[in-house]
Amino acid sequence: MIPIINNTIRVKQVNVELVKTALKALKNGTKVTLANATGLSLATCGNILNELLERGEVIKTDLEQSSGGRPARRFMYNANYSYIACFFVSNEGDRQRVIYAVANLIGEIIEQQTVEVAVINYEVIDNLVEELISHYENITALGIGVPGIVNKGFIVSCDIKELADIALADKLKEKYNVEVTVENDVNLVAYGFYQKQKYDEDKSIAVVIFPRDNCSGAGIMVDGHIVRGNTNFAGEVSYLPFDISRDEQIRQLNLAEAVSPLMVKTIVSIIAVINPETIVVTGNLVQLDMLEQFYNGCESIIPHEHMPQILIEENMQGDYMNGLISSTLESLSCDVQLIEKRL
Repeated sequence: MIPIINNTIRVKQVNVELVKTALKALKNGTKVTLANATGLSLATCGNILNELLERGEVIKTDLEQSSGGRPARRFMYNANYSYIACFFVSNEGDRQRVIYAVANLIGEIIEQQTVEVAVINYEVIDNLVEELISHYENITALGIGVPGIVNKGFIVSCDIKELADIALADKLKEKYNVEVTVENDVNLVAYGFYQKQKYDEDKSIAVVIFPRDNCSGAGIMVDGHIVRGNTNFAGEVSYLPFDISRDEQIRQLNLAEAVSPLMVKTIVSIIAVINPETIVVTGNLVQLDMLEQFYNGCESIIPHEHMPQILIEENMQGDYMNGLISSTLESLSCDVQLIEKRL
């Protein structure tokens, strides 16, 4: 009987998430509109709403305008029922910074700050988490973006060496008893950019970053999903066979006054492998007037009909934070992909 019980609990969890997700999208709704949006019965929607009302996650609003019968009660998701805290770290330009934001359950930012520190390590992140949780007692999830390879919350390697080889998610989850998401920085930038486009259908895109004094990297999305690979190594484009070391790549990229052949080869490789609709090029080695050079360099190798749109973005911090907030909110939902299919 245990598998049946577990399955019943799972189904209920999914149904609760369906109602919550639908209510967030609708802004407010009645039992009937929620039933139509989710495919659940009126009785199931009513029971779930009662549970959510009892714990304060849903609130009652005004009555629906009556067309002759008894007016229906409207419900609204309580976005401030709890909060999430998101952090990303940066060491660009010899500045050690932690950018953090506290957001509510529909992604609205309540507070955002940038903190400069002498060195970024676990203790710095831990102290910031502790400070925010003491101020916002209802923080239920943490999201952290790092410039490195992350596997199941473990930072395998990182451009900020003090964060390498740390089981960051496990340590923070054990100490604060909250959900913790740790993700590669460029994956999050790509995810945030993708969501901002509000595509009508699934697309494939990539974001390539050329930072000063660090290796290049890429965030890749295929058919609307982040590509992480078997060991979360996908997007580590500095390991492409350029026949020079990664240190030499950094040296050459920093010396280039215009578009470097290494940049073009990186972009061409991505086009040939995933055939994206759009490639965004960013990083503090990239300038807006490089766009024509990127197109000319790529079109000398890639047939015109297979060329993607190439964009240059000088500052993608907003996309980074949006991607981080979205990923962290998703960690609070069970079976996110199943819910998306049902809706």
